[in-house]
Amino acid sequence: MITRRTFLQTLCLSSLALKAQALEMARDASGRREALWYQRVDDGRGTVRCQLCPRRCTIPEGATGFCRARQNVAGRLCSLGYNLPCSLNVDPVEKKPFFNFYPGTRSFSLACAGCNLRCKFCQNWEISQISPLQAANRYTPTSQLPSLARGQGCRSIAFTYTEPTTYYEYMTDSARAARKAGLLAVYHSNGFINPEPLDHLCKHLDGANIDLKGFSEEFYATVCEARLAPVLESLKRLKRGGVWLEITNLVIPGYNDTPRMIGDMCGWIRQNLGAETPLHFPRFFPLYKMTAIQPTPVKTLEGAREIAMGAGLKYVYIGNVPGHPGNSTYCPRCRKQVIRRSGFSVLSVELKGDRCRFCNERIDGAGLITGGTRI
Repeated sequence: MITRRTFLQTLCLSSLALKAQALEMARDASGRREALWYQRVDDGRGTVRCQLCPRRCTIPEGATGFCRARQNVAGRLCSLGYNLPCSLNVDPVEKKPFFNFYPGTRSFSLACAGCNLRCKFCQNWEISQISPLQAANRYTPTSQLPSLARGQGCRSIAFTYTEPTTYYEYMTDSARAARKAGLLAVYHSNGFINPEPLDHLCKHLDGANIDLKGFSEEFYATVCEARLAPVLESLKRLKRGGVWLEITNLVIPGYNDTPRMIGDMCGWIRQNLGAETPLHFPRFFPLYKMTAIQPTPVKTLEGAREIAMGAGLKYVYIGNVPGHPGNSTYCPRCRKQVIRRSGFSVLSVELKGDRCRFCNERIDGAGLITGGTRI
C-alpha cells in the first residue's frame, strides 16, 4: 500500500528526472558539445586554439575555425554538429570505397557539415563547405545509430561524405557505440589531422580510407589549401595503429596524373605502408570549381594502375568506371579474379576462406567472403 506522501515524493522525483532528461536532450539537439583537443590562449579575451588538425586555428570568441564546424562559445571551443548529421544513407561498403574490407556488406553512412580543406573538385561541396548551423540536420543521438544500422542490415557505421575530423567528438562516441553493439566503425577522411587525436581515434576504428589527393606539396597548396606532409604521417599512424587501410587517389587530368607523380606515390605506399595496401584510382568528373576540366580518360586510369602494379602493389582498382575489369579483386599470385564486381556490386567470389580458390594464395583483407559466408 503506497502512502500519499510516498506517491507525491515519487511524482516529484519523476518530474525532476524528466526535466533533467529534457534539458539533456535540448543540449544535445543544439549540436554544441565541448570540443576535445583545444587550449585557451592567455590573452584576456577568451581566445582559444584548436589542436585537432594541422591548421591549429586561433579562434576569437564567437568565431568559428577554418572548418566552420567548431566555434568559440564564451571561451570554450564547441563542436557544432554533435548528434546532428546532415546526411544519413545506406551504402555498399564498396562505395566508401573499401574493396578488401567486408566486401558485399552494407554500411550505415553519415556526415555532419564542414571540412578542414577547400578542394576545388569536391563532389559534396553543398554540405562540406558550410557550417552545421547552415545545414538541414536530423537529430540522431549516438545511442540510436546501432539500432538504425542493424535495422537496415548494415555491418558497419561509416563516417563519410564530408570530413569526419570536423565532427570528431560525435564520430568517436558513435564509433564506440558501434563497437559495443558488435558493429564495425569505418571512416573516409582526407587524413588532415594531428597525430595525438588520430592515435586516440585509431582505438575506435576498424577501417579507414584516406584520400591521398596528389603527391606534391604544390598540388595540396593550390587545389586543396592544405599540406601533404601531415596526410602522409596520418597514413603511417593508421597502419601502425592496426586499422585496415585503403587509399583513394582521384586522378585529375593536368593536375596529379603524370606518370612520375603516380610512380613516386606508389613507391612511397609500398615502402611505408606495404604492398598489401589497396589503392583506388577513381575517374574525375567536372565538379564544383573545376567544371572546365574534362573527365579523366580511362586510358590514364589504366596507365596509373599499371604503374602501381609495377611498383609492387597487390590490389589496385579503377573507380567510377562501372563494368571495368579494374573494379574487381585479383589474386596477386595467379592473377585470376577472386572477387568480381561491377561498380560497387559484388557479382561472384572465388575464395576458400581468405585464400584464392585457384592457387591457394592468401588474399589480404578483413571479413572476406566465401560462398556468401563471412570469415
